[in-house]
Amino acid sequence: MDWVITTADVRDAGEVMTVQRAAYVSEAQLYDNPHFSALREPIEEIREAIAAGEVLVAKAGTRIVGAVRGTRQGEECHVGRLVVAPDMRGRGIGAALLRAVEARNRPEVRRFVLFTGDRSVANIRLYLKAGYLETDRRVVAETLSLVYLAKPSE
Repeated sequence: MDWVITTADVRDAGEVMTVQRAAYVSEAQLYDNPHFSALREPIEEIREAIAAGEVLVAKAGTRIVGAVRGTRQGEECHVGRLVVAPDMRGRGIGAALLRAVEARNRPEVRRFVLFTGDRSVANIRLYLKAGYLETDRRVVAETLSLVYLAKPSE
């Protein structure tokens, strides 16, 4: 493992935004939709999430190579914006970030919830392997259905 996971610092916001946008380009291409909110999220919102303590990052040296958010809402933790730099995929960073956000929010939450697009096969595979189960599918646009998944906190 050539990377470590840590809590993001507000000074990391620009690099988190860069990794997030780079990671979502492939999703935008997959769905032929360049309007994903992750590609347009203002840096101020990223700073707010970091300041709230919701963002974890994976760092290889000083470079941020991945990030994830865990937002508590009542007894649930909403996992989102799980991203890995395209050149660092396939090294277990996404799975490690997912485990880290879960560990950080236990035992305060009852379950973890997240969603991804129905064509995002690699994402769905990662979540199923991590113990998430599909709870719903919703058509949100002509070219996009969202797959909702959940996992008990254990």
